Amino acid sequence: MKMTTLLAAALIALATPVLAAPMGDDGLHKPDWLRDTFKDMSEDLAEAKAEGKRMLVIWEQRGCLYCKKMHEDVFPDPRIQALIEENYYVVQMNLFGDVEVTDFDGTAMSEKDMARRWGVFFTPTMMFMPEDVPESGTAAEAAVATMPGAFGKGTTRALFQWVLEKGYEGDEHFQKYVARVTAE
Repeated sequence: MKMTTLLAAALIALATPVLAAPMGDDGLHKPDWLRDTFKDMSEDLAEAKAEGKRMLVIWEQRGCLYCKKMHEDVFPDPRIQALIEENYYVVQMNLFGDVEVTDFDGTAMSEKDMARRWGVFFTPTMMFMPEDVPESGTAAEAAVATMPGAFGKGTTRALFQWVLEKGYEGDEHFQKYVARVTAE
């Protein structure tokens, strides 16, 4: 009888879906770790730095199946969620949004126009900013890593860790890093 009860409890636990972050009025997921900012890149970077965190800009769009995958399957993973909450200041952008964004060089335009300026055309796209950015460039030029697409937990976790370790400054390519850390 006990074995049947344990088996039933395990099956229920496996069948219970992980709750994704709630949806906002714009149709995008709104996890607790997401920052609601004025989308001024210089101000956001200064705030991230003041908190001792790295700035991450994540581009999404309403109805994006890959964004949904990330918010339902990948970001809720306890190790990934902890990495984000403890180390990242995350600013969400809407690929087709009209909210004004101010780039590092002071240029202000809508999210959809900034996406074109930065060469973002796929969602989700994660852009990781360095700790310091020159005032003359764009976020796209400053990004130390840009990851278009949805990836599994292992690759995503490795990417967040690689950026924290400043792997982009070293000789080990990200793909070699992924192979090494997933083999450990």
